[in-house]
Amino acid sequence: MYIPREPENMKDLFYKALSFYGLEEITGEQHNPEILAMFAEIGHDWVQDDETSWCGAFISYLCKQLEYERSGELTARSWLKIGKKLTKPEIGCIVVLWRGSVNSWKGHVGFYVNHDSRYVYILGGNQDNSVCVKRYPKNKVLGYRKLKKA
Repeated sequence: MYIPREPENMKDLFYKALSFYGLEEITGEQHNPEILAMFAEIGHDWVQDDETSWCGAFISYLCKQLEYERSGELTARSWLKIGKKLTKPEIGCIVVLWRGSVNSWKGHVGFYVNHDSRYVYILGGNQDNSVCVKRYPKNKVLGYRKLKKA
């Protein structure tokens, strides 16, 4: 198994994300006010439910809080245009995945935790409707990005 090395930066961003571990959507007609506040904080206060995909909003919220460069969009794939492209992932770097098909606009974004021969493990929002670590097939990875302070 690959053991990741310590990141040169972004450690504070990764640990801030960990502090939200367990935050989850509210089932039914109610919505988690903490998730809605994230949308509002990053300029998307038109979002009024926690069923709207919020993986990108979660990353953007953390980046704004800790003054990292960020995407102004809610789409996961918008993160492919931010930061420095990495050929090898580092713990805490951004991971962008495709969803639906590789050519679709759909995707998922989170923080790299680790990988094995088949899966990449990601800490992110909107994973099983919560902030958690989840595994995804490695063949769905579109790219890894290292962010810098804004």
